[in-house]
Amino acid sequence: MKNAGEMIVFFNGSFARKDDVRISPDDRGFLFADGIYDVIRIYGGRLFRAEDHYRRMARSLRALGIDGPRPETFGEVAEELMRANDLRDAAFYIQITRGAAPRKHAFPNPSSAPTVYAALSPPTPNARQLQDGVGVLLVPDLRWARCDIKAVALLPNVLANQRAKESGAEEAVFVRDGVVTEGSHTNVAAVIDGRLRTYPASNYVLPGVTRAVVLELCAALHLPFREEGVLEDDFRKADEVMLLGTSSEVMPVVRIDGQPVGDGRPGPVTRRLQQAFRECTCAD
Repeated sequence: MKNAGEMIVFFNGSFARKDDVRISPDDRGFLFADGIYDVIRIYGGRLFRAEDHYRRMARSLRALGIDGPRPETFGEVAEELMRANDLRDAAFYIQITRGAAPRKHAFPNPSSAPTVYAALSPPTPNARQLQDGVGVLLVPDLRWARCDIKAVALLPNVLANQRAKESGAEEAVFVRDGVVTEGSHTNVAAVIDGRLRTYPASNYVLPGVTRAVVLELCAALHLPFREEGVLEDDFRKADEVMLLGTSSEVMPVVRIDGQPVGDGRPGPVTRRLQQAFRECTCAD
């Protein structure tokens, strides 16, 4: 496998070695975090739920007023990157910023050309975590009120995740006004009294693609579920907890703030959803 710098990436309409890419210091993504991103999982050469990701990208671009390329065009980019890098299982990262312009808070007038970057990376090995489960740390949700936009401004998420890692946990889970919202890079679901519950789609959480798939699977498997917030105290006493995300897939949570969830092992609902999700990724 090529080292990171030798990987072929897509940058502003062309393919090049990653080490050869140069971004202007006036780029608004660098100066203001003025941009959006998305990550699509590739299984066996197929982009998983690509249309859902494209719709979310288009929505984020509209929300920020960035006139970027049509997200659907990235399918061909992914195909070329898979061929050039000899990767069939990967994470496909896409980032679009408002482009380079003199440093002023208002949008540049006339508009600058957006900066467009896309790259593949091998998936992070997580088989052991998927089998045994992980721990999470509850932290105050201090983020802005537009978490539904998949923007590159992720400093609160970064600081929360670092705090979790320093505590020995895998993920930070946010709590806003006493209610669990989502993780620093995942959605969260809890099983309480046999019903799966996850925070409702709103401006306070990202509309996760894996979250949507899991809710579809719950319906297909006749597993009761409800899009409803969970109080922090109830979350700590949940029978099962799981993280949902492109990289995490359906990840069991077996510890919250160092204390066991249920009997400290992944539960039956989590296992059923893991199996169904695996079958879904193979068939998609």
